[in-house]
Amino acid sequence: MNVKRQYSGRGALLIVSLFLATSGALRIGAGVGVALANSTAEVTPAAEPQTCAETPSALAEALRVKEAALAAREVAVENRVAALAVSEAAINKRIEEMTSVEAELKKTLQIADGAAEADLARLTAVYEAMKPADAAKVFSKMAPEFAAGFLGRMNPGSAAAVLAGMPADEAYSISVLIAGRNALVPKN
Repeated sequence: MNVKRQYSGRGALLIVSLFLATSGALRIGAGVGVALANSTAEVTPAAEPQTCAETPSALAEALRVKEAALAAREVAVENRVAALAVSEAAINKRIEEMTSVEAELKKTLQIADGAAEADLARLTAVYEAMKPADAAKVFSKMAPEFAAGFLGRMNPGSAAAVLAGMPADEAYSISVLIAGRNALVPKN
């Protein structure tokens, strides 16, 4: 079998790439010639030297002053950051101290509240154990708010017997205080 190969596309591609390579070589060669021609020409100095607005020494001095000012600012900022860090550490230490003091105070208040509650419970039991007529005499001498607090803690039978032994106007004012104690408590 005889198989023919087709090379028609390769020949055109080869010719185009040769044209491009030749064009690039010609352009590079033209630039080299101009560069060589310019390098042999003599350099002529300008007619008069150019002047600067400020002399280089004055500019250098201004830059030194700016640099010194920036360095001073940087030191001030570093000092301030250090002072803030020290302040923050002191504040954190105070917060820790206050937290521990608060915990101790809560504990102390709980102990005091427990002791006060125990005292009130014991005194209420004493008033309940008294004869109603004797307790009524004692309650008549108390401020109505104070008496209402004890009578509210007593069991209803003992409290009723004490109120019955008191003058009517005092018993009424104490009853009003007991009834109104929880009137302002939120209902929701």
